[in-house]
Amino acid sequence: MTDLHIVLVEPEIPPNTGNIARLCACTGCQLHLVHPLGFSLSEKAVRRAGLDYWQWLDVHEHANWQALRQHLRGAGHWYAFTTKAEQSLWDVRYEAGDVLVFGPETRGLETVIRQQCTPLRLPMQRHAPVRSLNLSSACAVACYEALRQTGFGRHA
Repeated sequence: MTDLHIVLVEPEIPPNTGNIARLCACTGCQLHLVHPLGFSLSEKAVRRAGLDYWQWLDVHEHANWQALRQHLRGAGHWYAFTTKAEQSLWDVRYEAGDVLVFGPETRGLETVIRQQCTPLRLPMQRHAPVRSLNLSSACAVACYEALRQTGFGRHA
């Protein structure tokens, strides 16, 4: 188990959450889901994406953002991943206990949440025809960069 927290705030697309759950099970990251969810966790699409891994997943559900903040008080740095950030995910030093926060697929993180975290972006072409990566892809990129910096897998 790693000491890294992956937070999905109001996720909307079941397969994305399932893929991220699988990522967390494979890396030992804790997954935090902030309600309301755009689906039921019992939906087939969520389970199918992470089906063989669900039993090894450390998942926590939170009624809202404030409940999550209370639950993770004392955690490390809080990083909000958003296309609205200037600072890149490569510009920070991740540590055990850090919290990586991702917003809803269709609207991203609210301003109030971004203000309570260090906002980071994933580098992309400035004038690309797409606005952002898929949530599960973005989460995997950020997660593995944080894990690389904290030494995950060096002794596996």
